[in-house]
Amino acid sequence: MDLSYSPEEQAFREEVRAFLRDELPKDLSDKVRSGAELGKADIEQWHAILNNRGWLAANWPKEFGGAEWNAVQRHIFEEEAAQANAPRIVPFGLSMLAPVLMKFGNQAQKDYYLPRILNGDDWWCQGYSEPGAGSDLASLKTRAVREGDHYIVNGQKTWTTLGQHANKIFCLVRTNPDVKQQEGISFLLIDMDTPGIEVRPIILLDGTPEVNEVFFDNVRVPAENLVGEENKGWTYAKYLLTHERTNIAGVGFSRAGLDALKRIAKVEMSGGRPLIEDPHFAARVAKVEIDLMAMSTTNLRIISQAAAGQAPGVESSMLKVKGTIIRQEINDLTRRAVGPYALPFPSEVLAGNNDPIGPDYAGPTAAEYFNNRKLSIFGGSNEIQRGIIAKVKMGG
Repeated sequence: MDLSYSPEEQAFREEVRAFLRDELPKDLSDKVRSGAELGKADIEQWHAILNNRGWLAANWPKEFGGAEWNAVQRHIFEEEAAQANAPRIVPFGLSMLAPVLMKFGNQAQKDYYLPRILNGDDWWCQGYSEPGAGSDLASLKTRAVREGDHYIVNGQKTWTTLGQHANKIFCLVRTNPDVKQQEGISFLLIDMDTPGIEVRPIILLDGTPEVNEVFFDNVRVPAENLVGEENKGWTYAKYLLTHERTNIAGVGFSRAGLDALKRIAKVEMSGGRPLIEDPHFAARVAKVEIDLMAMSTTNLRIISQAAAGQAPGVESSMLKVKGTIIRQEINDLTRRAVGPYALPFPSEVLAGNNDPIGPDYAGPTAAEYFNNRKLSIFGGSNEIQRGIIAKVKMGG
């Protein structure tokens, strides 16, 4: 792979930079930079700005309203958006459900749901994990029983990210309990306003309800909301998870985080010497930078496979494991560089007049460190991914 950018790609980078400079609202970038919580309206505003430019669905074909960028363009945009402190693009509808609908959904589902994802009519959340069925997803217990033109759904989902904002949820449900676990699962699209659904927030360490529990009590779902074939949901779930794991790698976020880490570590400390001059600390920074460069190349290769219509294979598991390790290492090094200002809770980084204590860059450090510990778990835990890699590559 040629790692140098062509003149056309360099021109695209300049186009992205100009767009971010002119169109990214300052109040949104300030929120991201300071680690403030983004509300639903903030995220919807950024999605609308991108959609107006035709850049919201970078990975979609043009026939569905996407940008149809190639792997390098997507890589460039991710890097520049992270550097500009743009809000992240919420992936559930755009990068997770949409590829499944395009490949396995019927024409009516594509015609109805895909435009609504783009224009913001629907906010999707993911109904996969359950108590006792997270990493071992195939053991899920939520049941869907066919009764005429409907499925009756009963059960519980957990760790449902941003479910408090969603009006739709795509769910894995068990439609046949009498066969091998993976063979009795179906993929359903469910309206969150349906009677019998209850959403309960799970309050995290930082005091925010980023994730939720979702309960289903005799929820009636039209049979037309089944994606693909009944009892084939495991195939669709695996296809979706490979896209999710690739996204979790977060090359752009890691690059922006590494650049910020270097700036912080070059600040003269109270002892009169920048931390970057400490040999042990500098060696850790160098190692994570080398790892990030290698992962960036792997990321481009996997995105190229996806752009060619292939579902990424075991490489997406490798990318997920390595990507999360790199992001967590950068978080840890940044926390160490900030020192005593990296206090763990928002209330502890504010003075009595609500002004931040210490330098501006210290504010989000602890929140990012603690929040990103979850990266090792969601999208399939790193332990499970290592097992998948060993089985595929070594024939275990």
